[in-house]
Amino acid sequence: MKRVPYLLCGLLACALPVAAQDFDQIQITTTPVRGSIYMLQGSGGNIGVSIGDDGTMIVDDQFGPLTQKITAAIARLTPNPVNYVVNSHWHYDHSDGNVNFGRAGATIVAHENSRTRMMSDQIVSLSNRLQEAYSEEGLPKITFYRSMRFHYNDDAIDVVHLGPAHTNGDAFVYFRDTNVIHTGDVYVRYGLPFIDNPNGGSISGMIESVWTIAGMIDDDTIVIPGHGQLSNRDDMLAYRAMLVTIRDRMQTLMDQGRTPDQIVAANPTRGYAEPGPGTERWIRAAFDDLSR
Repeated sequence: MKRVPYLLCGLLACALPVAAQDFDQIQITTTPVRGSIYMLQGSGGNIGVSIGDDGTMIVDDQFGPLTQKITAAIARLTPNPVNYVVNSHWHYDHSDGNVNFGRAGATIVAHENSRTRMMSDQIVSLSNRLQEAYSEEGLPKITFYRSMRFHYNDDAIDVVHLGPAHTNGDAFVYFRDTNVIHTGDVYVRYGLPFIDNPNGGSISGMIESVWTIAGMIDDDTIVIPGHGQLSNRDDMLAYRAMLVTIRDRMQTLMDQGRTPDQIVAANPTRGYAEPGPGTERWIRAAFDDLSR
C-alpha cells in the first residue's frame, strides 16, 4: 500500500509557513456532517461548526488571513456570529485566527497548556517555524485541565484532554447528542501524523488517546479529523493499528541496540509509508520520543 503522496502532502501542509501561502487562492468549502454540525476546510486544520438557537461555536479557526472567508462561509449557514472558538491545540494552522475572532467578540476556549504555549513565542518542531505569542485578544479566556461540558445548541458538548499526544495541550470535542466528534490532530487522514515531541507530543500518547476516544464513540459516530476527510470509528482503529505496528517495530530494534541510522535502514514504516526524506524525519523524531 503506497501512502507516500498522503504523507508528503500532510507533512508539507503542516510545515508550510504562513508567508509561503497565497491565501487569496484558498477557497473555504463546507461539508454537512450531521444535524447542525458542519465541517469547513480551507488551509490548515478542519473546522467544526455548531449552529443553533444559542449561537455559533467553532472548533479551530485556521490561519488569520482566512478569517474573512471563514466568517463568510459561516454566514451562509446562520446569521448568528461566532460566540465560541474551541482550540483543539495551539499550533498556528489551527489557532492563527484566534486574534481576529477574539477581537470580533468570540470567547476562546482551550486546554490550559495550550494557553500557556500561546502566551509566549514557540517553535513548531516539524517546520522549525516561530509561532509568536498571541495578543490578549487571541488568548483563551476559558481553560480546563481534564474536561469541561457545554450545553449548547441542544447538544451536550464535551471538551476533553487525554494527556500528551500530538502536543501536551490537545483537546477533542464530542458533540454527544449529535454523535459527532472532532479529534484535532490526535487523529488525521494524511498518513504518518506529526507528533510534536519537543512540545510534549508522544507516539504512545497518540496511541492511547485514539484508543480512549474509540472506546467512547460507536460505529455510528461521524469523526472530523484534524486534517482530511470525514471518518468513522473503524478508520480511527486502523490508524491506531498503524501507529502500534510502527512503534512496536521500532521499539524491538531499539531494544536490540540499533542506532537511529540502522532503524531508518530497517524501514519500520513499511506498508504505510515508503522510504524518503519525510519518512526518515518522522522515524528519527519517533526514535527521540521513544528514547525518553
